[in-house]
Amino acid sequence: MSVNKTPAARLGEPITFPVSGRTAPNRFLNAAMSESLCTWDDVDFSKRGLPTPEYISLYKAWGQGGWGQNVTGNVQIEPDHVETSGNAIIPRDAPFSGPRFEGFKAVASVAKADGGLIVAQVSHPGRQVPDTIQRHPISASDIQQPAVFFGNFAKPRAATKEDINRVIEGFAHAAEYLEKAGFDGIQLHGAHGYLIAQFLSPRTNKRTDQYGGSVTNRARLAVEIADAVHRRVSASFVVGIKINSVEFQEDGITPEDAAQLCSALEGAGFDYFELSGGNYEEFAFVHKKESTKKREAFFLDFAETIMAARKKTGKEPRVYITGGFRTVKGLADALDVVDGVGVGKSACADPAIAGKIVQGQVDTLPPTTIPEAETAAAMVCAKKQLQQIASGEAPMDLSVSDRWQAYMAPIIAAMKPKEEGNL
Repeated sequence: MSVNKTPAARLGEPITFPVSGRTAPNRFLNAAMSESLCTWDDVDFSKRGLPTPEYISLYKAWGQGGWGQNVTGNVQIEPDHVETSGNAIIPRDAPFSGPRFEGFKAVASVAKADGGLIVAQVSHPGRQVPDTIQRHPISASDIQQPAVFFGNFAKPRAATKEDINRVIEGFAHAAEYLEKAGFDGIQLHGAHGYLIAQFLSPRTNKRTDQYGGSVTNRARLAVEIADAVHRRVSASFVVGIKINSVEFQEDGITPEDAAQLCSALEGAGFDYFELSGGNYEEFAFVHKKESTKKREAFFLDFAETIMAARKKTGKEPRVYITGGFRTVKGLADALDVVDGVGVGKSACADPAIAGKIVQGQVDTLPPTTIPEAETAAAMVCAKKQLQQIASGEAPMDLSVSDRWQAYMAPIIAAMKPKEEGNL
């Protein structure tokens, strides 16, 4: 525990990454949120995923918000395998020039103008691509993602070695592309049920080849992606990964499994791990223990298990934890366990909240009246807020229940026929 330092001072301390040697100016990570602000065309793949003025404007606002690092949401590597329409996309054949490249250069420029790092979260959805976009997805195994409130998913096929090689090349090309565009690093999305997570989790990975079975084998895809990325970028380019500290399902990742996964990943040259949890089927918020409620962070108890198993060499990846924070004290207390803290929805409510905290201006994160169990409402409203920021508007005030309930009412009404059709 840090002595004689205020919570704001602790959170304002820089953090240096062991592999790249880069330093973030404070302990805050603006956790990736799916923005849906890039171009989309139902037919022409080349017109999908280009940064728009609104997308650039959003990262300008966050770039001025005092964040140690801003992490973009779900940059995809396949134009026909995306988490949702409007995702940013860097196809494997994207050249280092032209409108797409200039758009990413503009994002990097505005996002780090005030000294924070800009890191792109790069992802492949695997089986979590809407069936309206892709009828033949790939995954670790042929296990279908059940329908959820925002859509249906086709049954995937198990990825072949050729598929895996294409995925690895896609991540490596995206990393090189992003560095040339001015980004400081990438974060592999290995959480929340996307493709890397589908390989990491025993629930979705039933393979019997070198990519399935043991923890080492299930981590192989992530390790091979990291190796390919490092071969394509400079030594000072940050490479992180977001993984689940726990899944709340039978055969899912446990904290003990996550600790073993971290050990398997430690030798792959990652600068940091961001610990999260849950997936499309089981959101973390529903499973909070009393100890978690008292400590605020959703995954802090699980992080302790993972941190205890780490080898202390001084070169081990730094660890961030994301989710559930309400107060500045809670954020600072988490630093007794981990190295940094991630904030997502609060950054949508106030893009400058990190800077305000570090400057000692506030004691709490922006309040919300959305119940924690109302996960869908919280995500939908956060996306609306970030889109308002992108358009130069004030984000919706979620401390007033009438406002978010009025916004959600027509959305819920429109979803009911879809839900009934899935029964």
